[in-house]
Amino acid sequence: VQLQASGGGLVQPGGSLRLSCAASGTIFSIDVMGWYRQAPGKQRELVAGITSAGDTNYAGSVKGRFTISRDNAKNTVYLQMNSLKPEDTAVYYCNAPVIRLTVIKYEYDYWGQGTQVTVSS
Repeated sequence: VQLQASGGGLVQPGGSLRLSCAASGTIFSIDVMGWYRQAPGKQRELVAGITSAGDTNYAGSVKGRFTISRDNAKNTVYLQMNSLKPEDTAVYYCNAPVIRLTVIKYEYDYWGQGTQVTVSS
């Protein structure tokens, strides 16, 4: 199983980007998927998470600007980022804490490879 993130890039302040992360391989189901970010010299932090039922949570710093969504059939999670600020600059990672491979087999703590988001004029 792999998580493949894409969609990062360079954007001006106030701009938008959409990140995608697709899980591939033999997967029965994934409950929680999320996005984290890590800026230079800082610890990795949770940006947003979403359950398979669509329940979401956000870091206070992005609430109202970022929207997380997912396509369960495609095992893909998205992060729509609007009104971007320079302080949003970081490497963004997708995460799946638990992946159910079969009815009885689980594996834990999958991470995507990271995608760079740079907000600068």
